[in-house]
Amino acid sequence: MADDRESVFASLRASLGRLERRTPYPDYPADAATPPARRGTGPGLFRQRLEAGNTIVIEGADALAGLLRDRGVRTGYCDPDLVPLLATALGPEFELRAGFDRNRADDYEFGITRASAGIVETGTLVLKDQHTSDRLGAVAPWIHVACLEGGRLHETLAQAFDDLGDDPNVVLVSGHSQTADVEGIMIHGVHGPGEQVCLLLESEKETETGP
Repeated sequence: MADDRESVFASLRASLGRLERRTPYPDYPADAATPPARRGTGPGLFRQRLEAGNTIVIEGADALAGLLRDRGVRTGYCDPDLVPLLATALGPEFELRAGFDRNRADDYEFGITRASAGIVETGTLVLKDQHTSDRLGAVAPWIHVACLEGGRLHETLAQAFDDLGDDPNVVLVSGHSQTADVEGIMIHGVHGPGEQVCLLLESEKETETGP
């Protein structure tokens, strides 16, 4: 199977290598594919569209502690860079583990990672590998909390794509995992978290300059 796969990709590379000049992408406005009704910007509209897609939006560590307490969960994975920010506010009743043990995935009741950006047009969170400390920590627990700094918003999906760079893996999250079988029965949490949360954080610029 591996040899067949390499054979296919080798043929593709050889085919592209024969091109003297690749056709450039056409120039087009970033909102060319955006319906007029979906155009807009700002954190208020972004929040509205997140919530319309079943993402829970909260602000501050106290709100996060209340949500986790309401769900009856106490143990979860947390991005190591976020532990100092959240551990003190959450207190000793919550155990934040800075490492994700793949052999004990069921032990993690929630996962807290960083989001790279948000997309206003679709109410989407962008999770790049370069900002995601452990991808399993974002997709394996039932509750995923994506921490997004204010100001990191793209107006359109096209603008977000332009900002992807050469990151090898990017996950676009528009609400919690949900799928329906052939009988139309909706099932949550099969392909990812059963609850998606966005924790809005102040940006470094906002923290430095103040109101």
